[in-house]
Amino acid sequence: MTSQSRFINRRHFLRAAGITIALPLFESLNGRVFAANAAVGTQAGAAIGAKRPRRLVAVGNMLGFYQPAFFPTRTGRDYDLPTLLQPIAPVRDELTVFSGLDHGVKGGHFAIHSFLSGVRSIDAKGMPEGNITLDQRAAETVGGATRFSALTIGSEDGLHGGCMMSWTRSGTRVPPIPGPRELFRTLFVSESADEISRSADRFSLHGSILDAVNGDAKSLGRQLGARDREKLDEYLTSVRDVERQLELTRQWSKIPKPKPAIAEPQNTEFVSDLPVFYDLIALALQTDSTRIATLEIAGGFEASAFGIRKGYHALSHHGQEPDAIESLVKIEKYQMEQFTRFIQKLASIRDGDARLLDHTSVLFGSGMGNANAHTNHNLPIVLAGGGWRHGEHRAFPTTGTTGRMPLCNLYLSLLRDFGVDASRFGTSTGTLRGLEKA
Repeated sequence: MTSQSRFINRRHFLRAAGITIALPLFESLNGRVFAANAAVGTQAGAAIGAKRPRRLVAVGNMLGFYQPAFFPTRTGRDYDLPTLLQPIAPVRDELTVFSGLDHGVKGGHFAIHSFLSGVRSIDAKGMPEGNITLDQRAAETVGGATRFSALTIGSEDGLHGGCMMSWTRSGTRVPPIPGPRELFRTLFVSESADEISRSADRFSLHGSILDAVNGDAKSLGRQLGARDREKLDEYLTSVRDVERQLELTRQWSKIPKPKPAIAEPQNTEFVSDLPVFYDLIALALQTDSTRIATLEIAGGFEASAFGIRKGYHALSHHGQEPDAIESLVKIEKYQMEQFTRFIQKLASIRDGDARLLDHTSVLFGSGMGNANAHTNHNLPIVLAGGGWRHGEHRAFPTTGTTGRMPLCNLYLSLLRDFGVDASRFGTSTGTLRGLEKA
């Protein structure tokens, strides 16, 4: 074996203290090396000066809503309130109902994971930013400004692999916090002194490993061509980003978590868990533990709490049977009631010289248009808060010569309002026409 082949084999992976980090494939070494796995860290958060920080919450339903009971027949400010929108009457001036927005994708249940990205996983490789979701794209700008760059909340007991709400730039599903108890402990229960000490040891170990890998990789650069040196520079940038993220985590580990005003909840079932989830998200925003949160309402639960024998998923495939539709609308109306309660709660919390709701854009909807027909077009979308001009039903054409308005145009508007310097997101063609600040 030549000295060069030994060198290449040794660097298939860089190893230190039981941690393995892969190197990129370098053409100039003429060897097979695995691609780097180091994650790209978050960018530094933009300075906010005296301005209150922006917040973003996205709530998604896996099964959509029964469309005849959801979409108004009139547009503008004088829109009607079908059965499912009746609960929003007290806050109708705080929100906008949209129709005609979607991502132009197909796949039924297997495409709902595109709700916050506009991109199905199987199509991600052809997109500039993959299938990164709205929340994760916004989280890249937060840096270490909050303890949690984003919170992903949802049940793993849902359909087709559990919660599919959030996806990273690399196409990885973000595992959710599965219950109110786990969310409460994440937000408010601090580690013991011994656990903090052990965490500090782990951070120091990781930091020394990255230092070793950094130096080892630099020594490799002398044997690379120009193209591979660029690739190595990208790799070292990833290593430095990881170092920065570790330092942010180290700093937050020394800061006590806020004291909650409520007792630790117990996980029960959908009916009682949903309002607790909303309350905890409001607390997380109020304490600035995070500025971004997603909540996915699962589709796999039983509906016995509503006095209904069939499961939620089975009811969504109602087959136009009146009794099934009546039961389905009952479950969906409950979701609208809890959403309304959440908006009212954010409106009741002061945030500087305004309300927390004024600084928080709340997206509510689904990646499913019609679960009975397994379609993903004309998605049910509501936007509340954020200081936007509200109080309307805005309908965009789904057919005709004017062209479809992508839902990602709304997402791009939300990202830019959050402080993300972006010219596009997912399948956007620009920002959403007519969306303005109050």
